[in-house]
Amino acid sequence: MPETRPMTPAGRRIVAAAEELFYDRGITAVGVDLIAERSGVTKRTLYNRFGSKDHLVAAYLAERDRRWRSLVVAAVDACDDPVRAVTAPFDALRTWSGTNRRGCAFVNALAELPDPAHPAHRVAAEQKLWLLDLFRDLAAEAGCAEPDTLATRLLVLHEGVLATQPLAVDTLGVDTLAGSAELARALVRAAVPPRG
Repeated sequence: MPETRPMTPAGRRIVAAAEELFYDRGITAVGVDLIAERSGVTKRTLYNRFGSKDHLVAAYLAERDRRWRSLVVAAVDACDDPVRAVTAPFDALRTWSGTNRRGCAFVNALAELPDPAHPAHRVAAEQKLWLLDLFRDLAAEAGCAEPDTLATRLLVLHEGVLATQPLAVDTLGVDTLAGSAELARALVRAAVPPRG
């Protein structure tokens, strides 16, 4: 299982090395030998801290999820208008994508690890459900009559941006991150009655 006790320096090094390698090369392409070598620990230390590669993958995704949620919550909290807050995750995505050029680690993990019982699959799926719930809550707070519908549309748009992110910008002829934020705002304007 992912480490639940406080992370030791060795544990942090292992997760950092795993994150770099899994994100850059793919989860199934990277073995624990390389992660142990890159993090400067023995395989025994790695297994003592995480139990298995599966649980290390879950820990890597849980750490990314923690950072992503923190960024999104900060973007939402920075909005003084509840209507604007609905699209704040798209602002966070623009910031996040500046250093994450291989698309979404969670989508990548779901593609590589299709078994719903895999601990990392659960972390990745929960990350998507959290964002859907956040969109729904923000839409309701903004006065949307159908927050479930708007939340689903925003999640599909968000995930579409992530899926097309690895394409060169000129391939699509537009800046997909900027375009998605504008499209998200249009969806919100259409779903939320103007305040009078």
